[in-house]
Amino acid sequence: MKLKCCILLLIDISLFILLIAVSTTWNKNQNLVTQTQSEISKSKDESKKIAITFDDGPHPIYTQQLLDGLKERNVKATFFVIGKNAEQCPEVVKNIYHDGHLIGNHTYNHVQLNIISLKEQCEEIVKANEVLYKITGEYPEFIRPAFGEWDKNLECNLDMIPVLWNVDTLDWTTENVEKIVRNGTKDIKDGDIILMHDYYKTSVIAALKIVDILQSEGFEFVTVEEMIL
Repeated sequence: MKLKCCILLLIDISLFILLIAVSTTWNKNQNLVTQTQSEISKSKDESKKIAITFDDGPHPIYTQQLLDGLKERNVKATFFVIGKNAEQCPEVVKNIYHDGHLIGNHTYNHVQLNIISLKEQCEEIVKANEVLYKITGEYPEFIRPAFGEWDKNLECNLDMIPVLWNVDTLDWTTENVEKIVRNGTKDIKDGDIILMHDYYKTSVIAALKIVDILQSEGFEFVTVEEMIL
């Protein structure tokens, strides 16, 4: 009888120890899940998104070189194309579109909108929109006015969003690649929109260097649509 009691007591003690062990393991796993979820949430909150944009294209050679480099780096960009250039290089525009980049309107003739009549301004925008629609099958939703000059009184019955920039690489003023790279990587912060041009060989070289540097610093490149909307 005493032996039986001792055996039952040992079983009870073993079960108690087992329950403690299971409970401890469960708590550790729960803490790990909570910690992991917290780290993921923190990582998402701390993601640094920027947009690199290219004006004045497409160029028959340099734009395609840029597209190839962006694809290698898994980067999406925004291209504000000039209507008459798009007419001359429709295949390049199609490549921009099919590679998943955002295409915006940069007027048809690259004119400064606020120094011409409202009627002429609308004609510049509408004509460029029609060119892009014929090539891609979509009307652009975003416009970058040439020289950054936008007339707030402009009404063309178009629901378009004007997009400017806050980081200017000044790539059109110099062929010094390293200078362009410095302009495009200095003091960059989350939410910045970088202005470049895909119409110059040195700009394409500099752009890919800028991408490499900023990716190494943890920045993610997105289109202006992802940035703004």
